[in-house]
Amino acid sequence: MSLNKYIDHTILKANATRAQVEKLCDEAAEHGFASVCVNSCWVPLCAERLAGTGVNVCTVIGFPLGAMSTAGKAAEAAAAVADGADELDMVINVGWLVAGEDDLVRDDIAAVVAAAKGRCVKVIIETCLLDDEQKVRACELSAEAGATFVKTSTGFSTGGATVHDVELMAKTVAGRCKVKASGGVHNATEAQAMIDAGADRIGTSSGIAIVSESE
Repeated sequence: MSLNKYIDHTILKANATRAQVEKLCDEAAEHGFASVCVNSCWVPLCAERLAGTGVNVCTVIGFPLGAMSTAGKAAEAAAAVADGADELDMVINVGWLVAGEDDLVRDDIAAVVAAAKGRCVKVIIETCLLDDEQKVRACELSAEAGATFVKTSTGFSTGGATVHDVELMAKTVAGRCKVKASGGVHNATEAQAMIDAGADRIGTSSGIAIVSESE
């Protein structure tokens, strides 16, 4: 099975340059990836460069900690949409979730969903910081708030995607959302394992290596 359509071709490091982002876009177009995933300052560049290619522009909201204000996240989401983003990957407020402040978590997600105006919203639950009960609750709240996907990880915390977490998330959302595995997926074998576990999308900076290996 071709893996290219599963891949969000990603560069989120703080020191990413214009030339690197342009290269990311060109690689994504060449290989037919699902999207490029970039920090929001690069959305206008990517939207222009990828116009007509079929590759979506994905950006991150409240990244990487998720602990900014709900109003701030909604404003960031609205600005990204205005700049041409097709998909928004937002980080939940992990502290609120751990403390059981579920209404705040749900409202935080719902505010970004509203600002997205019908565009794809992926909710990063940062599985490495949660136990299984918390992961399930995060997925339930994401589905209730209208998220399109639940996503494992930012790749900037203590761990990335695991087969166990993807299986748990897929079982929990049960078709109400899709699942994105992100963080630590470096080769075609790892990517296929995530897909077999229930992932509908793979977030990775190793997209070229993955598709080269799978071919």
